Amino acid sequence: MTPLPFLALAGAVAADAPQDAFFESLRALCGRAYEGRVVSTDATDRAMTATRLIMHVRSCTDTEIRIPFHVGENRSRTWVVTRTQDGLRLKHDHRHEDGSEDALTQYGGDSVASGSATRQEFPADRVSREMFVAQDLHPSVTNIWTVEVSPGRLFAYELRRPGRFFRVEFDLTQLAAVPPPPWGAE
Repeated sequence: MTPLPFLALAGAVAADAPQDAFFESLRALCGRAYEGRVVSTDATDRAMTATRLIMHVRSCTDTEIRIPFHVGENRSRTWVVTRTQDGLRLKHDHRHEDGSEDALTQYGGDSVASGSATRQEFPADRVSREMFVAQDLHPSVTNIWTVEVSPGRLFAYELRRPGRFFRVEFDLTQLAAVPPPPWGAE
């Protein structure tokens, strides 16, 4: 029996539902800031564990969410989650204090599966892999970034690849003071 067209469409909508729910969970945090902490144990991140970490879901539209990640007084990092035709995209916008782009910026990737309403994974895309090779950061070509949102409980950002694991978690039960704008957004 041939499925009815509306049933096929319903299946397509259902496949996108986890990404839509995830995006809406992020949007629900818009305007709010939260303090976090590094929970991974890589020695590379030791200095960051002693620094105040704040993430601020600063701006939200129907297609893009910008989340500055402040490491102490350093306001150079912004995570950008965007809806695409095929899913979601995570990019890293890195700026200098004067607002100019860092040589290593706009890297990231697209979701390759529907993920879940609380967790999305973003393997390094072709442009990012080429950038990493050009910057002699060859191990980074296998990067997979993950963002998690457990509404009312936890926001987490994670980077993993062979030999490297970084994870920072933010407590969504306690609001932090909204920080100054990230560099380049003032």
